[in-house]
Amino acid sequence: MHELSIAQSIVELAEQQALDHHSSYIEEVELEIGRLAGVELQTLEFAIESAVKGTLLEKAVIVYRYIDGEGRCAECEALFPMEVLFSPCPVCGSYFVKIEKGKELRIKSIVIK
Repeated sequence: MHELSIAQSIVELAEQQALDHHSSYIEEVELEIGRLAGVELQTLEFAIESAVKGTLLEKAVIVYRYIDGEGRCAECEALFPMEVLFSPCPVCGSYFVKIEKGKELRIKSIVIK
């Protein structure tokens, strides 16, 4: 379950930012998570709930922004929504697809006091 290590990394990074800015309270953390990022979204949310206990994020609001997948065909250049990795192009059927959006996994913002 790599979602727990991701959750712990998010907590560590946010706490380090708070400490770097001489703050002892984190009000909000906004996360961007692509639906093609290779993480189980519900498991990650549960892991974050567990990881924040006893930390500066314990009372913080965690905002989740989910980014839908989007691919561009290398053959015909069609841009199309992707729900799973390795989706073929709906126009020409090619599997040579570049993922344009949906693999993100990042802290978008941290609000500290």
